[in-house]
Amino acid sequence: MASSPNLSQSYRVTSDDPRLCLARADGWSRQQLPEALGQCYCEHLALSEDLLLVRSRYLPTRQLIEETGPSHGCAMLVITFGLQGESGYRSSDGAHLAFRARHTTVSAFQHSQGERCYQTGDSVAQLRLLVSERLLGTYLGAATAGELLGNGQLRQLAFQRTSAASSSLAHSLFGGLQPVATASLDRHIHCLSLLSEQLRYLAPAAPRSSPQFSAQDLEKLERVREIMLAQLDQPLTVAYLCAAVGLNEFKLKSGLRYRFDATPQRMLLELRMRHAYRLLENGCQVAQAGYQVGYRFPNNFSVAFSRFFGQSPKSVFGKRR
Repeated sequence: MASSPNLSQSYRVTSDDPRLCLARADGWSRQQLPEALGQCYCEHLALSEDLLLVRSRYLPTRQLIEETGPSHGCAMLVITFGLQGESGYRSSDGAHLAFRARHTTVSAFQHSQGERCYQTGDSVAQLRLLVSERLLGTYLGAATAGELLGNGQLRQLAFQRTSAASSSLAHSLFGGLQPVATASLDRHIHCLSLLSEQLRYLAPAAPRSSPQFSAQDLEKLERVREIMLAQLDQPLTVAYLCAAVGLNEFKLKSGLRYRFDATPQRMLLELRMRHAYRLLENGCQVAQAGYQVGYRFPNNFSVAFSRFFGQSPKSVFGKRR
């Protein structure tokens, strides 16, 4: 995988810089960067008030940083299908997303000001679905949709290899459907099929009974997270966490799902990876960063980090120096 751009040597396009805006008869609208920067454009099509389809193609003539605006009007689920090349996104609070060919990145946000990063000469093609909280609520219920989208800050929910079925649909949508009478309907069905596959992973069916949690239980669940943060370098187990806070295994696991929408393993992994990313940015060696978050073998850490962020630890090392 290519290393991340050297941001100090990149050409920066601010959110206020002019872009060529074109509205097409078929409903697509295009925003295009100046030709001097290469072939760099993004096209949008509103399938409904709550479902937006976006396709982008970037082939910059120089390392490019494109700033993004501060917010959407509502919380959104964003599903990005990498069709060609790779790029990155960093929000102003340091959260990072990676996009790579043949991989799907799922994120949630409402308030996210940041920057997209592209390498010189890399051809990048991506298809995105932006889904509103209201539409998610239609399929999942308002409570589940709200838990999935979180507090409006940028969150990465998934990064995984695109299935063969989704890849076929995404390429069809990117290339444009044949101009037949049912093209609009076919496009909508394709998009809902892509959404359906992701929701099966992100929001599995709820258990038949919903446990009740007291204020004391919720305090103990917060304490679980605090213990994880304080002991990222230790081989923490569910049994240890249960004993440390005084919860049985069922209540701890169901409570973390209820309170943080995470399993114990997933929460610990996310906390470890986020801390490791900050350590690497500040110049910590890969092996040292891995050791500080509980990985005794650097190779195991590198594999886990690359799976989580979609980029290697070495590509992050020393970014802020």
